[in-house]
Amino acid sequence: MSETSGSVRVSTTLQRIAALARQMPQAALTTLSHHIDLDLLEEAYRRTRKDGATGVDEMMAKEYGTNLEERLAGLLERFKSGTYWAPPVRRVHIPKGDGTKTRPIGIPTFEDKVLQRAVTMVLEAVYEQDFLDCSWGFRPGRSAHGALEALHEGLRRMHGGWVLDVDIQSFFDTIDHEQLRIFLDQRVRDGVLRRMIDKWLKAGVLEEGTIHYPEAGTPQGGVISPLLANIYLHHVLDTWFESMAKPVLQGEAFLVRYADDFVIVCAMKSDAEKLMAVLPKRFGKYGLTLHPEKTRLVRFTKPGSTLNRSGGDEGPGTFDLLGFTHYWRRSRRGQWVVGQKTAKSRLTRAVRKVAEWLRHNRHRKVADQHGDLVPKLRGHYQYYGITGNSRALYSFYEAVRREWHRWLNRRSQRNTTVWERFEQMLRHYVLPRPKIVHAYAAQRSRGSRSRMQ
Repeated sequence: MSETSGSVRVSTTLQRIAALARQMPQAALTTLSHHIDLDLLEEAYRRTRKDGATGVDEMMAKEYGTNLEERLAGLLERFKSGTYWAPPVRRVHIPKGDGTKTRPIGIPTFEDKVLQRAVTMVLEAVYEQDFLDCSWGFRPGRSAHGALEALHEGLRRMHGGWVLDVDIQSFFDTIDHEQLRIFLDQRVRDGVLRRMIDKWLKAGVLEEGTIHYPEAGTPQGGVISPLLANIYLHHVLDTWFESMAKPVLQGEAFLVRYADDFVIVCAMKSDAEKLMAVLPKRFGKYGLTLHPEKTRLVRFTKPGSTLNRSGGDEGPGTFDLLGFTHYWRRSRRGQWVVGQKTAKSRLTRAVRKVAEWLRHNRHRKVADQHGDLVPKLRGHYQYYGITGNSRALYSFYEAVRREWHRWLNRRSQRNTTVWERFEQMLRHYVLPRPKIVHAYAAQRSRGSRSRMQ
């Protein structure tokens, strides 16, 4: 998005808030809401997605954009006076990785998204001064690929270790509101902002025509929800691990967290076992539960390593994080290196989604199908195109080709598109081939040294 003059003014405002938060790291800030003015609301509107699903009022972003200044002025007045009413979110369910379960998503109204974005921008300016390097999810300038690179570099540096692969049960649905308020009290005590956050926490959920009022949790899909989740886990996990757990461990250890997905890697098995025993108690103290079947301790030592032989002589295990399976593989030089490949469940889900799309669109013109397939492939490569994942990328590419051929054949009762003819068609309607988009810093530097030599 291109910046406007208002964007520059808003950036200056947020920088001042950040500087104040840095100067007062232990203080609770009481005067923040006055920074939310028309300029900031306009910038929040600019940053809000315009193609998202509608909320309970069914108002589209385009409709809200008419008479925008008047709408934002009214929104600002209601926010400052405390008369803004937080509408319930519309709940929908989207399929999870295995295709058999769903994840609930709450969709706010477009106006609510704009106000949530404005409040989030102010709170981010404060909490970005507090959040630790181990946290990667839903933060400015940070991404899932940054988390994956940090994990890869840590495992490479430690030559593997013992991995606590942790799953929090229904995290977003079980955040304790009172405990969240206690955490917020430590840093933000602006009355206008805090009352607004309370309204969002208490806003109902509309599902199948009935409004429910959950006593815990913050809806996935809300603009402010990821930030509130980060604040919660910053206190429950991040600062506890860095300031209390790590200092009493005997060996090296590190944490990588992306929202509620995280792993802890320990050099020593005894440290990992201690953490494995205490983590359920730590999370239980704050109303959270670790999934007993999905939370596990994985031996991830380098094959043939003498490290912690007490763990047995079986080969190292694997674990998944952020859609990738992490495992040991041989490099081209025959050395053991940490590999990251598309998780089987994610690959299956990606192919299934394309196949389903092709089934519903098989009667469209080939050129139109091709026009929509190309960004689907490129989007897949954009996320999964990391060094060492070429085989999984080509598996997806070949599966898409097969599915396209299969559904073209089902346009009629006769199989008219034989494979040879399909291959000829692909010369005109070219599908983008797999591409490595993300190369980690250590790998880039090694590549540079090898080219210089």
